Amino acid sequence: MSPLPEGPGRSRPIEVGLRNTNLDLVRGVAVLGILVMNVVSYGLGVGPYFNLSAGGSETWLDWAVGGFGEVFVDQKFMGLFSVLFGAGVALFCDRAAQKALRPALLSLWRNLLLLGIGFLHSLLWEGDILVVYALVSPIIILLRNRTPRTLFLLGGSVVLLSPLAAVLSQAAVLGDGSGLGAFMSASGEITATAEGFIAADFVARAAGMMLIGVGLYRNGVITGERSIRFYRRMAAIGLGTGLPMAALGLVWVVAEDFSPQVAFIGTIPNTLGTVPTVMGYASLIILWNRRPTSAHERLCSVGRLALTNYLTQTIIGVVLLRVMLADIIFTRTMLAAVVAAVWALQLWWSSAWLGHFRYGPAEWLWRVATYRRFQPLRRPASVNQATPRSEPG
Repeated sequence: MSPLPEGPGRSRPIEVGLRNTNLDLVRGVAVLGILVMNVVSYGLGVGPYFNLSAGGSETWLDWAVGGFGEVFVDQKFMGLFSVLFGAGVALFCDRAAQKALRPALLSLWRNLLLLGIGFLHSLLWEGDILVVYALVSPIIILLRNRTPRTLFLLGGSVVLLSPLAAVLSQAAVLGDGSGLGAFMSASGEITATAEGFIAADFVARAAGMMLIGVGLYRNGVITGERSIRFYRRMAAIGLGTGLPMAALGLVWVVAEDFSPQVAFIGTIPNTLGTVPTVMGYASLIILWNRRPTSAHERLCSVGRLALTNYLTQTIIGVVLLRVMLADIIFTRTMLAAVVAAVWALQLWWSSAWLGHFRYGPAEWLWRVATYRRFQPLRRPASVNQATPRSEPG
């Protein structure tokens, strides 16, 4: 591919100074955390993802692993990832406005490409989130310059559509379990009611958290510009509010023995607790980033290769658990071991890759297609890896 000439309407890659390591670190933690729940889908299927008793829970340790995932992980790291994606869209447009004539159109084109990536990813695995991000991105681009207060109100309102969908879906099944299908069992076809709820829940939470992410970017929270006292307070309030709500939801559905009568509405406490928990997690990560350790560089590298790592998690999970080891009946403890192995692999390879290259493979292809011109991939030997210059996100 030959370089295209510069001229009116022709954008060029966005050169920036030092990357914001807060964004990279939060993104890295988020993409690793997403695997904890996604691996349940890879190895056990839809039913056990929503219902701890539907499969994979053979021992007390399996139940402990599953319960930990429900309270501390489920929805939270997808929410964190969505916050970062929303912030990334706004950041991209801001940087593009400094270098290009039409930042909104460039961002729309970029997310149209993401839609294609997500579509291909969804052919491999039904839980893809990239398609949702791409479809919601025009709204984010349109609203990106609103005040943080407006963005928070809009984002919170959109998230609340998920509990509303839960109530309506629960009413639709009339309490007798019809319409649940694979939603609460280890086998069976997903029904229209359950499919509709999953789709509504997925989109509402992703879109709402993306809008909140733009607000957090606009007021400097997600970029680490607030005081230590501010982040400590937000962590305490967020985790002190969100995690008990998620735990209450788990206790509720367990007390009801995962009854069809609470299949949908039982998700409400966890959903309501997700927003404050995400704020709490983000605060802890940003505070941690002020005292760098040896793990920071590796986690930041995972974050810089977030798209590549997200896609490779699916490839590894589907090929390993659904193809190569398809005859094995997995438990949640076994899947936790798989997660640990993939984490170790991605922490190692992300850092090693960025020691030689500017971008991850998927990020590089996305960048080339976005600007419609060749981009250098290999890192010059003289460039210090600790101070890369590249496009945000």
